[in-house]
Amino acid sequence: MKKYFPSSELIINEDGSVFHLHVKPEWLADKVILVGDPGRVALVASHFENKECEVESREFKTVTGTYKGKRITVVSTGIGCDNIDIVMNELDALANINFETREEKDEFRQLELVRIGTCGGLQPNTPVGTFICSQKSIGFDGLLNFYAGRNAVCDLPFERTFINHMGWSGNICAPAPYVIDASEELIERIAKDDMVRGVTIAAGGFFGPQGRELRIPLADPKQNDKIEAFEYKGFKITNFEMESSALAGLSRLMGHKAMTVCMVIANRLIKEANTGYKNTIDILVKTVLDRI
Repeated sequence: MKKYFPSSELIINEDGSVFHLHVKPEWLADKVILVGDPGRVALVASHFENKECEVESREFKTVTGTYKGKRITVVSTGIGCDNIDIVMNELDALANINFETREEKDEFRQLELVRIGTCGGLQPNTPVGTFICSQKSIGFDGLLNFYAGRNAVCDLPFERTFINHMGWSGNICAPAPYVIDASEELIERIAKDDMVRGVTIAAGGFFGPQGRELRIPLADPKQNDKIEAFEYKGFKITNFEMESSALAGLSRLMGHKAMTVCMVIANRLIKEANTGYKNTIDILVKTVLDRI
């Protein structure tokens, strides 16, 4: 018997669009680019030869169009793994649930999702301007812990080694971090040999969770020193951002392919930053469009 999704679980607007995104099923392409900033949607879509649809609701802006013969949807997610939870569940519903019957479709439709973002570098080989592909993500957000199957898709030995290295207990980063791999096939196709492949921490905030201290002292003042020194089977933590773990984790549970690639706009190790990055991130956008 097919699973039925009541209106309390899957909210569909009166016009037939999904609740938060305001996107209709027929507007969704198989190839999806995610960006945090709604303003970056226009930058990505400026390369399209044509646009089928354009819709905006809250921080979620969506454009579907064609680039070099490829049908692509670009969606802004806003900031944070909580927003990725909304976007991923609604995109998967658009692809795999019949909105008329509210039942799961007979055939699974797999999406390819690439998040283009910005990040803070944590190693000497990740100076400002570096493109980093998140081969693995460490989720400080705890989001995946609320979904069944979490242990089956996560790198549990890596998780245990990292938590032991950090020496965390009690209230710090509870629920515990999770470690998840991005799609290997997408990594090979998008990152090729001209991007740094590394381990990304998806933090639950921009300040304290990433070791920034303003007026409130940090619970663990040595957090970033320990993160920068961590190594496991040749992997080092390369960067901070705020969405990659939820994207990789939910996609793996749902059966989609996903990865994150970011441009470094600040290197925490050598304390440099570039606030004028918006003029150069278009290079990364065009690279992803060509390779997706």
